[in-house]
Amino acid sequence: MSAKSHAPSDIAKTLGVDHTAKRGRHLKRWVIIILLAVAALAFLAMRKGSGQTMQYETQQARRGDLVVLVTATGTLEPTNQVEVGSEISGIAKSVEADYNDEVKVGHVLARLDTSKLDAQETQHKAALEAAKARVLQAQATLRETTNKLAQLQRVRELSDGKVPSQTELDAAEAAFERAKADDANVKAAVAQAQATLEATQTDIAKAVIRSPINGVVLTRSIEPGQTVAAAFQAPVLFTLAEDLTQMELRVNVDEADIGQVKEGQDAEFTVAAYLDRIFQARIVQTRFGPKTVDGVVTYETVLKVDNADLSLRPGMTATANITVQQVADALLIPNSALRFSPPVQEQTRRRGLAMLLPGPPRQASSGEIVDTSKRQQTVWVLQDGRPVAVPVTIGASDGIMTQIVSGEIQPDTPLIVDTMSAGR
Repeated sequence: MSAKSHAPSDIAKTLGVDHTAKRGRHLKRWVIIILLAVAALAFLAMRKGSGQTMQYETQQARRGDLVVLVTATGTLEPTNQVEVGSEISGIAKSVEADYNDEVKVGHVLARLDTSKLDAQETQHKAALEAAKARVLQAQATLRETTNKLAQLQRVRELSDGKVPSQTELDAAEAAFERAKADDANVKAAVAQAQATLEATQTDIAKAVIRSPINGVVLTRSIEPGQTVAAAFQAPVLFTLAEDLTQMELRVNVDEADIGQVKEGQDAEFTVAAYLDRIFQARIVQTRFGPKTVDGVVTYETVLKVDNADLSLRPGMTATANITVQQVADALLIPNSALRFSPPVQEQTRRRGLAMLLPGPPRQASSGEIVDTSKRQQTVWVLQDGRPVAVPVTIGASDGIMTQIVSGEIQPDTPLIVDTMSAGR
């Protein structure tokens, strides 16, 4: 009997059935313990959350002046800037202007060596004189042939057409025509020689580089002894600014703001050299041609700047604030009030084990979604500790405050701008 009673357990032990059953029971036990722990933690978190109440941060509406600005950056440039070059090639004989020199119209800036041009001028003068001498010779021949032809015609008339022969008369007429042609030819040669001489003299005059305007020398790109090559285009030797007391600020206005920018609007700008100083300017031109840099479309706008004290210099980078709109005594609210929307109140408990785990607070609109691109908006005010939606119509905005055109909002009305939780 003893051998029979132990036989089933021995078989189970051999097959491993008893060990597997024990492992299964242990696993179920741990799963139940973990589930109970998670449920307890979730319950404690929910109890803790239920002990908190939602409070709101508010700011009051107020009356005040609203100034709408458009900000743009650009560079200062002279009103009229001229680049002075050379039309001829040569070696710089002397440079008679330096940086910051004030120059007048006709002031000598530099001189090029004209030795070769002087020799060409002498050669062309000689060619002109030779052409003039050939004119005298041709005129003498013309007079000779004219007289001979007239004599033959007179003899023919007196002899009643008997002498000279027709052949002699024809030869005399042909000689006369050749003499006239030679006279015209040498006169044309004189004109050509004169033009060649004048061209050389013009080049000699251009070897003296003069200022075309009254202004200041900004840059100089030539030194005495330097070779100036003007083979394909005139090299720039000097850059002159006509009048630095009147300058231009050229800024790039973003395409989103260009519709508000118009000629005649006032602006203020600052430069890095004078951080504690604000300069005044006025828009004189808004250009239609776009500029695209890295996918950003801008439009160049020109502002007139008074620089009587010469504190501003060409090339300075400036940040300008253009006043595009001014509203006096407007009802103003903070822009954060337009962006606020209260959180949705939970109506049901989270279901399922996965929903028991705490997560971040869920934010959603309990009213109309705020769209700042529209004039009709919704703001929230506190009534009996609860947020109440108030529809409003907005106007101009400076990015911080927005004008209220219509709506049930009065000065000092507390507007909700944010939420915060506090324990009871």
